[in-house]
Amino acid sequence: MIDFDNRTDYHVAIDALTPIVDALTTADIELILTNDADISRINGEFRGIAKATDVLSFPYESMPMSPLGSIVISLDAVHRASNTLGHTFEEELLLLLIHGLLHLMGYDHETDRGEMRREEARLIAQFELPKSLIIRNEEL
Repeated sequence: MIDFDNRTDYHVAIDALTPIVDALTTADIELILTNDADISRINGEFRGIAKATDVLSFPYESMPMSPLGSIVISLDAVHRASNTLGHTFEEELLLLLIHGLLHLMGYDHETDRGEMRREEARLIAQFELPKSLIIRNEEL
């Protein structure tokens, strides 16, 4: 289940997000959709980096029946990236959801040996999404 908190004026259909969450986990997740100003505040408070980013993931401590964690996505960043990369707003949101979910599941592209990138690419292909910016950059 997705505990959905849309803090923006953007309309987002949660039904489009559910298949990806269901394919990756049976645990509950919290999904917060916000703007650049709010994600900058959250990033500063929890990571010491007071600037906007596209997605943040906060895994919860693993306990029986506990949620997997929280994902925070800036819909301002979704809008910019979808325009820049030439795909839809929904596609970019799904790409960031996949990225955030993989972090909640323990993947870390900054420390692993490409496992997260490979799993992200597999899921992007499975859900017939356009290549993410990260995958596009790796192909250059």
